[in-house]
Amino acid sequence: MALILTGLLFAELGPTVYAAPAVQVKELNFVFLHGAGGNSSAMQLLSDCITAKLPDFIASYEAKNPGIKIKVDSLNRSYPNNVDINTWANNIAGSIKTYFHQNNLILIGHSMGGKTALYTVAHNIGNLTNNVAAVVTINSPVKNLNKYYFTGGADYWQAAWLIPQDRGVIGSLSSYDSGSDGKWVGTNKHWLALTSAESSPLSKQFDVQGFDPLPRDMDDEIVPISAQYADGADVVYYGEHAHSDFETDPVIASYQAEFILRYIFGGTIEYSVLADQGNSRHAAGWFPISYRWDETTGESPIDNGTVLHKNNSFKWQEWEDIVGPASTVDKRSNFQTKLTSTPVLSALMGAHWLAADNKDDTQLYLRTRAAPFTTVRVDWNINGYQEVPGKLRDHYEIEITTGTPFTNIEDIQWVSDDLMDFRLQIKSKAEGPLRWFEASWRTYLQEYRPRKVIDEMAITTE
Repeated sequence: MALILTGLLFAELGPTVYAAPAVQVKELNFVFLHGAGGNSSAMQLLSDCITAKLPDFIASYEAKNPGIKIKVDSLNRSYPNNVDINTWANNIAGSIKTYFHQNNLILIGHSMGGKTALYTVAHNIGNLTNNVAAVVTINSPVKNLNKYYFTGGADYWQAAWLIPQDRGVIGSLSSYDSGSDGKWVGTNKHWLALTSAESSPLSKQFDVQGFDPLPRDMDDEIVPISAQYADGADVVYYGEHAHSDFETDPVIASYQAEFILRYIFGGTIEYSVLADQGNSRHAAGWFPISYRWDETTGESPIDNGTVLHKNNSFKWQEWEDIVGPASTVDKRSNFQTKLTSTPVLSALMGAHWLAADNKDDTQLYLRTRAAPFTTVRVDWNINGYQEVPGKLRDHYEIEITTGTPFTNIEDIQWVSDDLMDFRLQIKSKAEGPLRWFEASWRTYLQEYRPRKVIDEMAITTE
């Protein structure tokens, strides 16, 4: 009888239905922003590279975070590319509101697109700020370009041929500085700045139609490298590449995509961090000739002194001296010697490191001689440098900050192949008479900073 009643009850109520557990979802919504004079096709290769790499990053993240699923979408549209930064920002915000998701936005902007992205987020254009997780800029003119010297002394307004039918974008590029925007984004959100440039200010790598538009700066063809970032950025220098190379070169685009995804999902990225900086000034003399200088940066004095010998005999006499500290925390860099006694009656016969193959030995060997009843005197100084323990160099930057025409920096090289050696050898010149310049140099080291933007992104339930 009980079996019959149970059967009747089951038939009346139906089978038990168990609700599936809710799925937690994180959306990644990529917004690609082209630069001035460009359109959406400029960002397509980078978008494709990110799409191709995403499955591996997603699989790894989901395996380490069971119960969370990743969903991805992207928006890559064309915008009026000759308008001022505020108009451009409103166009971006309006496009996102009309056509795209409203959370976990990652804005990836090239050139003016990146500059505008920083402005959009910092000024909460279209109430978009709370929906943005990170901004990525690629070769963006973050700083105002009128600060920089263009060929012939033209300012950026006079370079308007770069963008025909200007409706305000030249003014935003030349006069508006997004440094404070970037600092706000870097402090309150995340800002990854991808930068590149030629190897020296006068390099012909990225000349435009046979001439260098920015002869005093290391630039990417259009934007000086020092304008491509500001305080608050996580800076990555990705090599000697022109402004828009990533649009057509799959190797460069893939390289950038890897950096962007590691920034979001977590992974090793070596950021560029300032190691040392300095300034130098050189002036030509009165003669109408080329004056040249060869200097080494990053040095510090170790020791200096004078060798003095008096010959009290009736014949020439020679002396050998070892000078300088036998032990120091510095590595040796270079030395200078100067004969300050009468050249005809005295001489410096030889000067070299005591231990030629050991850069830790900072002692000098000096050989001098003097005529009968005369004195030989040699002043000497030794310079060294310090390695940065556990740090490797990343890149250098240099520019002429002020001066007259007909001056330039001819060549820049790392002094050695040692990746912990941050010294630079800088060769420069000025044409006489009386032309001059001042230059600024910076060296950068590689430093890992833990970034995992996805951990801060909102979760939805489905």
